[in-house]
Amino acid sequence: MVALLYFAEGLPFGFVYIALPVFFRTQGVDLVKIGLLSLAGLCWTAKPLWAPLVDRYGRKYYWMALALLGSLLCILALGLIPTWGVFPLILVFILCFFSATFDIAADGYTIEILPPHEVGPANGVRVAAYRVALILSGGGLVALSGLIGVFPAIVSLAFVLGLLLAGVLLWPDLHLESPQKGLRTLGFWALYKRPLLDLLRRPYSWVLILFVLLFKVGDAMMGAMIYPFWVDRGFSRAEIGLISGTLGTIFSILGSLAGGWLVKILGIGRALWTLGAAQALSNLGYTYAALPGKGRVEVYAASVVESFTGGLGTAAFLAFLMRLCRKEMSASQYALLATLFSFSRSISGALSGFGAARWGYAAFFFYTFLASLPAFVLLPWVLKTLPESSNSHLAPRAHSR
Repeated sequence: MVALLYFAEGLPFGFVYIALPVFFRTQGVDLVKIGLLSLAGLCWTAKPLWAPLVDRYGRKYYWMALALLGSLLCILALGLIPTWGVFPLILVFILCFFSATFDIAADGYTIEILPPHEVGPANGVRVAAYRVALILSGGGLVALSGLIGVFPAIVSLAFVLGLLLAGVLLWPDLHLESPQKGLRTLGFWALYKRPLLDLLRRPYSWVLILFVLLFKVGDAMMGAMIYPFWVDRGFSRAEIGLISGTLGTIFSILGSLAGGWLVKILGIGRALWTLGAAQALSNLGYTYAALPGKGRVEVYAASVVESFTGGLGTAAFLAFLMRLCRKEMSASQYALLATLFSFSRSISGALSGFGAARWGYAAFFFYTFLASLPAFVLLPWVLKTLPESSNSHLAPRAHSR
């Protein structure tokens, strides 16, 4: 079920950020207008604005079905419009709104249905399914369009979304009632205040906020400069696509799956320590590969290790975010935490170019390792912010359903 939901989550994102820019550019759309497509991503950032409504009204699968139907219709409409204009841009915004709504409902429902001992493996599957969807709806769709044409390729994506919509409508396990009955008596503003106040009133809540901001900073800073580094070291586009793109994605998926199972074995607390440390230490691999005199083998090895350990750390971190959320306000709290994490990732990625330009790649990659360390100082206090029922700083015990 988790694989189905997060495969569906990844399809619109890959289409908007990878396939659409290629399709519009082949139609002669200028770069400035293509760049404006990135503004549509603000819909994913703004999810906390309507996440409480998803918690409050109806069942989650109502929202998921409506969002998939809206996404399907928007994608078909974009395929029918031959030239750039205001209307296609509006359609992209509407598509991103529907996609963000599906994300809210799917995240919330996943938190509600998962028993604690399944959160780790489910997040490994979740990350893997999402990345597969990105590949298929991004580069895969572009490649398919080269064989059968742009519109037939877009129709094929819409068909896949139609199958996913049918799955959501017909799978009884997706129709369970959400445990948010207490929210139905709240006023409108209380729907927004209660999830936020619940997080802020926990012990060491401000430490938690800092941790969410910092845990992936080093990884995000380095990630933004990996492809420029490959280009500046003289690698061909074929090498970059094969090793850093394709092979890196495969190892990232494997790392996500392995990380999910390790979370189950180690428990959330020990997984954040060990898998987070592996994620941080991998930055030193790129530091070594960027030193003068190092060749292709070192860069290839650094790419594989970074992709695999990045998957490990992501699985542990997302499992931790899910365990922070109370089931009765799952969509609202996860949207808040995900937005906080996304904000820090975007800012650190934007600043990375200044660091690489000033210090050079080797020194910059080493500094990204140092940027990963403050989060570990906060961990002993961060684990105390989990809901009391989690006990996630302990190794998992046997659970009964």
